[in-house]
Amino acid sequence: MLDFLKAIFKSKTLLWSLTKNEFKQKYVGNFLGIFWAFIQPAAMIAIFWFVFQVGFKSQPVDNFPFILWLVAGMFPWFYFAEGLSSGTNSIQANAFLVKKIVFRVSLLPMIPLLSALAIHLFFIFFMYGMFLYYGYTPEIYWLQVFYYAFATSVLLLGLSWLTSSIVIFFKDVGQMVAIVIQFGFWLTPIFWSLKMVPEQYHWIINLNPMAYIVNGFRESMIYHTWFWEDISMTLYFWGVTLSIFLIGGLTFKKLRPHFSDVL
Repeated sequence: MLDFLKAIFKSKTLLWSLTKNEFKQKYVGNFLGIFWAFIQPAAMIAIFWFVFQVGFKSQPVDNFPFILWLVAGMFPWFYFAEGLSSGTNSIQANAFLVKKIVFRVSLLPMIPLLSALAIHLFFIFFMYGMFLYYGYTPEIYWLQVFYYAFATSVLLLGLSWLTSSIVIFFKDVGQMVAIVIQFGFWLTPIFWSLKMVPEQYHWIINLNPMAYIVNGFRESMIYHTWFWEDISMTLYFWGVTLSIFLIGGLTFKKLRPHFSDVL
């Protein structure tokens, strides 16, 4: 782990350069350019708001405007979905670097994650602005969302190491990841409340690590609860996340010598 952190520091300039190239490759050539990175999630929020707020007349959740309750759950999911999808394809997208011995290939999945994180940070501050617009004063609990952003990043890096290394040999993994993201969106309490589920089944929902992140954003922004107040869920999340991180890292290291033979 220490060696990996040293590699990040040593390659920070290259990582920054590759992250900027990631942005350019995705959005250069479009009339609105990089703004598409923000327009697409914003449009999705607007659609859900219109369907549930205007169409279905959704009531405030725990006396909070539905739109604020919704964005507190959707913004972290946007980061997770984009990070996992892009991270899975990170090795294939940068195949020209895999054969460069001087470059640490295990850093490649970080490039799309950093790109997605930059957009995520924008939406965090956008969420702050929405709460301020609705008349809510800043709370110290709001800063806790950066802890949850960090936790999501660790989870994503472990998953990306795992999926990006396997997808090179089994292309179907990319399609499987897309399906998991689709099902995960509906199975994670994003636009529905955990209170809708009988309490005896809460543990099943909470097996999903992203349930911890989504609930954490709402606990920070709405319910004003510190993450250590539910120590059992925090320990479970980090137990699962660090296990995925370790398995992903070991899998990547095991398969790394064979990447150039397949790409």
